[in-house]
Amino acid sequence: MGYALHILTLALIYCIFAISLDLELGFAGLYNFGQVAYFGIGAYTSALLSISGIPVPLSALCGMACAGVAGFLLAFPALRLTGDYFGVATLVFAEMVRLFFVNEEWLTRGPMGLPGIPRPEWIGEGVASLPTFLLLTALLAIGVFFFTRQIINSPFARVLKVIREDEFVAQAFGKNVLSFKVKIITVGSVLAGLAGAFWAHYITFISPSDFTINETILVLLCVVLGGKGTSWGPVLGAFLVVATGEIIRFLPIPTEWGRFVAPLQGMVYGAVLVAIMMKRPGGIISEKKA
Repeated sequence: MGYALHILTLALIYCIFAISLDLELGFAGLYNFGQVAYFGIGAYTSALLSISGIPVPLSALCGMACAGVAGFLLAFPALRLTGDYFGVATLVFAEMVRLFFVNEEWLTRGPMGLPGIPRPEWIGEGVASLPTFLLLTALLAIGVFFFTRQIINSPFARVLKVIREDEFVAQAFGKNVLSFKVKIITVGSVLAGLAGAFWAHYITFISPSDFTINETILVLLCVVLGGKGTSWGPVLGAFLVVATGEIIRFLPIPTEWGRFVAPLQGMVYGAVLVAIMMKRPGGIISEKKA
């Protein structure tokens, strides 16, 4: 029972993470390959503050704020680039953030990671706290879902879709393309920081190895598999990806082949992504065209 609660909690955290990327990729057409950077910033900021004695809710809010500021500051230089160049710039930023976590040992303990990250006092520790933490994460994910639904159904999102299809048309209608892109990147960064903060307080240990390009690929798969530019797509994708990863763990693989489990996961994820892109480019839940 505890294992099932654990998997559900992870899936809900990844739902928030996937929704944050879908706002940028699905609606604005921004291929942000550095989303894991904001996830990591939120995680480390909240973890460090809570370890120093600041209450967990306030620490998480600070993690969200720091991730949002980082996204806002990166957006201006990165958005001067377009297409593949924008994606490369965000990818480089994510690696810079990871290297910061690795090298600034005075702050992050470097490769050793941060142990003993506290959970909210009223939740408690250990397996007994899993139902309460799951309930809290579910409420948070539902709140994020309905918050983003408001954005998706607003004129703001409709302008983003016009920008995604043709920036020059949006400019012809008098829309400030840069302003809209900066806003959606900032919102996506804040939500990624929230997911990272909850990840840190749930796992209670983080290290730079948790925030690599593999995590970016994983959350990208959640969005593309479920269906980018939709409300339910990232949610469905997150649950499918997390479940698939756990199923692979239980495959009857000989003990001496245990070291191949992680590469096998990557191969399965890659194969699924290629198959979906070939058969259903819009994902399982395709975006409705106006």
